[in-house]
Amino acid sequence: MLDVKGIDVHYGEIQIIWGISLKVLEGEIVSIVGANAAGKTTTINTISGILRPRLGEIFFEGVRIDLEPAYRIVERGLVQIPEGRRLFPQMTVLENLEIGSYLKRTREKKSKTFEKIFALFPILAERKAQLTDSLSGGEQQMLAIGRGLMAQPRLLMLDEPSIGLAPLLVQKIFNTINDIRSQGMTILLVEQNVVHSLRIADRGYVLENGKIVLEGRGKDLLEDKNLKRAYLGQ
Repeated sequence: MLDVKGIDVHYGEIQIIWGISLKVLEGEIVSIVGANAAGKTTTINTISGILRPRLGEIFFEGVRIDLEPAYRIVERGLVQIPEGRRLFPQMTVLENLEIGSYLKRTREKKSKTFEKIFALFPILAERKAQLTDSLSGGEQQMLAIGRGLMAQPRLLMLDEPSIGLAPLLVQKIFNTINDIRSQGMTILLVEQNVVHSLRIADRGYVLENGKIVLEGRGKDLLEDKNLKRAYLGQ
């Protein structure tokens, strides 16, 4: 479904990503894990079209997309939920969700999508008239996920969805990601939380200093001695 082939990415003259290649198959959860500043957000922003690779190519469902503008990539069904949520704080929950359905193809099915999101996150239905900045951090993350789902993605990319959340809420967010996949969604997950993200992943990639240093099945990576020593202190 997604095929990233040997991309190099720079900020100005500083190279951040070095020859990264990865794949996401339809129906999978694939996790990209690594420490802060490993290049995870740069990678996902390049897939989204926010950044451009200096070398390499990116294909989505067989079509090359690394030369397309970000809005066209969203139209194709590749949707990113950004790190830090990036909600509109002085707009209501409902208004933030509606922003996610600005595409013509999504407006036509907006009411059905609302039903699915409110079933997934009942608290958002209860608080749909509230201003977004009155929500807790966990509720805002639910809203960010809901807004992404309003775009009716074929592949949903989440950038650090657990960041800044209490442990109980972290578990809830990962359970929700699993629920979304069970409904047929393909997911690319970028996370510092190695254990939770690899536990739910079909496959994973470990990123260090802009390079992929390990890849494999999620459960196998969790048992890797080098990963345990580097990220789990074992």
